[in-house]
Amino acid sequence: MSQSTSSLVTASGSLAPVSSETPVTTMAVPGNFTIPAGRRKLCLGSGRKKIEDAVNVDLVSSTGPDICHDLNRTPWPLPDNWFDECDAHDVIEHLDNIVTTMEEIHRVCRNGALIRISVPHFSCANAFTDPTHRHYFSFFSLNYFTGEHEFSFYSDRHFKRRSNQIIFAPTLMNKLIHRWANRSPGEYERRWAWMFPAWFLYFELEVVKNDAR
Repeated sequence: MSQSTSSLVTASGSLAPVSSETPVTTMAVPGNFTIPAGRRKLCLGSGRKKIEDAVNVDLVSSTGPDICHDLNRTPWPLPDNWFDECDAHDVIEHLDNIVTTMEEIHRVCRNGALIRISVPHFSCANAFTDPTHRHYFSFFSLNYFTGEHEFSFYSDRHFKRRSNQIIFAPTLMNKLIHRWANRSPGEYERRWAWMFPAWFLYFELEVVKNDAR
């Protein structure tokens, strides 16, 4: 019986034909692994919440990621300008360097790619409870990468902000606080965050590439 073939992209960005029976799971070694060419969505820190049509990357092999890799080790074993979408939920707060992480996301994604990020808000008790958390975030933290902050010179990789939200635990009172806090996030974070703590932050960004990077 003949086997059908499809193209896969290697870490260098080149295409290679493979059998349809080639396993999806690959080795996270630069130049020595392949990912299905049709997968244009990236899920970072997938854990047990893998996305079916994405390339799922995680440090823990027992969760069955497509690529097992420590995201603190850069560059990531992924090709440049490949992904149209990237999900990074509950992972960036665990990594060593936020600037480097954002630059790697920018590198592996195409111009105009949609980036979805969620991280604990600094007022959330779990932000400090989890011993593996290394960073704390505000509504305005990613403005350093969108040109909306005076210190946006930390990186020359840029994004466009689509939306960001402060999310609260689902209670009746928090429905009112959610509405007010997202209308006046600066006022909320300066004066009221410790009285009415938030749960997490949700960001949507768009990759901006003005050159071949």
